[in-house]
Amino acid sequence: MMNNQITLFLALAVLFFGIVAIFVVISSRFKRKKALRKYASKELGDSTASSDGVEKFEQYIPKVLSANTADIDDMFKSAGYYEFKFASLYMPAKYIAAAIGAGLIFFLSPADWTRIVVLLFCGIWLCVCISVPDMVLAEKKRKLKKRVSAQLPYLLDLLAMCVKTGMTIESSLFYLSEEMKGFDKHIAHTLNQTNARSRIVGLDVALDELYQRVPTNAMRSFVMTLKQSLHYGSSIYEVLTTLAADIREITLLETEERMGKLASKISVPMILFHMFPIVPLVIGPPIMRYFS
Repeated sequence: MMNNQITLFLALAVLFFGIVAIFVVISSRFKRKKALRKYASKELGDSTASSDGVEKFEQYIPKVLSANTADIDDMFKSAGYYEFKFASLYMPAKYIAAAIGAGLIFFLSPADWTRIVVLLFCGIWLCVCISVPDMVLAEKKRKLKKRVSAQLPYLLDLLAMCVKTGMTIESSLFYLSEEMKGFDKHIAHTLNQTNARSRIVGLDVALDELYQRVPTNAMRSFVMTLKQSLHYGSSIYEVLTTLAADIREITLLETEERMGKLASKISVPMILFHMFPIVPLVIGPPIMRYFS
């Protein structure tokens, strides 16, 4: 009886969190679409943009269940998959896999499983199919930002040498975007994006967008240095070399800090797996001799 109650509670909990997660995703996308429509109607002066909320929601539901190719493509590019050509199949593949897996679990489950256990496994499978791919891409995006920031000092040194030879910042970034392909494709792709945007909206705005794509302290210092040179025409050779040295020093200090924390982190498993097994081995023979 108690086991059935626990299983029912777990099934209801998983179902509740799944419904909440789906509601949060739908509501966030609905708010985003609403804000974009409002901004577009304001720019175009459309007076018929304010329609009934129910009609908007009915128009939005098919878009939620279908793939938003632009957003999915940006998500894969931010995770490091720059040549992914099947962005439109990402969302349908997730929902189809979730539906097929839940159906197989529901219809092919053993006969001795109760309905609550079947629903529990179906809920777990749905949560895994919907959440895990996005979590994997988000983790890859975080690691990519960290990697680009770690490789930034090499880019600063090369950019300083290009500036010292007489090249402008725009020509230096364009030259390095081609030369960095053999060193790091992620930095090369980032520079290509910046160069493409600078030809459209200008280098100042392109640098702001670069910081939005890689929002780290090192990238912020790099962007502010270049923008200062663009605004005031100051020489940035010494500033770039100093900034590269500072970023390397900060990285070294962070590594030393992680190494210092390692001793405290390793003490817990040492106590659990080293001290506790030794205690019975030490006091066990005297106790056995006493009782014998």
